[in-house]
Amino acid sequence: MSDHLEYPFDHPFERGMRNRRAALGDAWVDKSVAKANAFNAGFQHFITDYAWHGVWGRPGLDWKTRRIIVMAVTCALGRWDEFEIHMRGSLTPGNAHTLTPEEVREALIQIAIYAGVPAANTGFAKALGIMRELGMEPPPHPADLSWHPGVGRSVFTSTRPKLHATVRDARNGQPQHTIVFSHALGQDSSMWDLVANEAASTCRVICPDTRGHGRSAMPHDGVTLAELAADAARLIDEVAGGEPVIWVGLSMGGMIGQELALRHPEKIKALVLANTTSGYDQAGREALGQRIAAVEAHGIQAVSTGAMQRFFSSAFREMKGATVTRHQRLLEATDPEGYAACAAALCSADYAAQLSQIKVPTLLIAGSEDESTPPQHMQVMARSVPHAQMVTLQGCAHLSAVEQPGAFAEVLGEFVASL
Repeated sequence: MSDHLEYPFDHPFERGMRNRRAALGDAWVDKSVAKANAFNAGFQHFITDYAWHGVWGRPGLDWKTRRIIVMAVTCALGRWDEFEIHMRGSLTPGNAHTLTPEEVREALIQIAIYAGVPAANTGFAKALGIMRELGMEPPPHPADLSWHPGVGRSVFTSTRPKLHATVRDARNGQPQHTIVFSHALGQDSSMWDLVANEAASTCRVICPDTRGHGRSAMPHDGVTLAELAADAARLIDEVAGGEPVIWVGLSMGGMIGQELALRHPEKIKALVLANTTSGYDQAGREALGQRIAAVEAHGIQAVSTGAMQRFFSSAFREMKGATVTRHQRLLEATDPEGYAACAAALCSADYAAQLSQIKVPTLLIAGSEDESTPPQHMQVMARSVPHAQMVTLQGCAHLSAVEQPGAFAEVLGEFVASL
């Protein structure tokens, strides 16, 4: 008997062929291999071994990343035959680690910046042709109704006072829920950008500007929390179509959420209260009063530096100074009249005796370094709400959704998935 097989199993070639079939599909590879002849068979062996095993077989990058790299390089260099082969393989159902049309679109938009608009334009055309071939042609959609998915489209209420909000449609299929994110005093809807973009993967996301903030109307004659909750109810009717929403409110947004849950319970299906309170004690009301007086006398700049010390932990202020500065500028851009009116409304809040009336599933999120609304105070709130749970994010202060957006989004995602 021979000491070795006459035709040994060629592991590099077979591994390469396995990867090639997984990436491009059996039908395409069978058609390519069937063209092998005495002239090009060595080349077929070479690319299967060298490219499909030697490169695609390396575990250092996931296959979706490899697919996008190939798309970018072939598009940038105008290697359109290779682009089409890999694009077809990337979109064909049943192949390994395929790309969604949305992922292809985002890659081509990125390519347009670094490889030029003409290359991306050709890439879009070829990708669309392959989608038609595969029976997955996207429906018509007007270009003037296309919005940046990281911001959403701007909408205004038709009723007055006018309220502004941004709307992010769910990126993946039909929305599981509609989530409304309500911001802190002296901020605006952009405070939620990073968390909102995560939530918009599966949910429709609405981020309003509270009256007196951002692009919403100014409360020239003062405002109450009852009126801010009525604003929220109007917004839900007009922008969310009246369906119950998940209300996520941080600080002032959490106080509006409590008022909304008590006065308009039919408008919400679940409640998230982050870094907030059911009412300030005497010291807290006096501190708010002092800030209102300072703003009315000297403008927002008089309180903006102190606000950043409350908003962010000392470690974050030291490591992420540019982020802190950005949110200080956002605070300073807030109209002083709007700030003072909303701050005065917060002074009058007192929901402690009514929390037991909140019947929807409720999540409380605290920050371990939050001196404005400490975890122990929020724990008292959690015990008062019948269907409440509480999570404390370690190492962050008052603006937890800005300081730790990933952790905030993860906790929120788990809560939403449980509904």
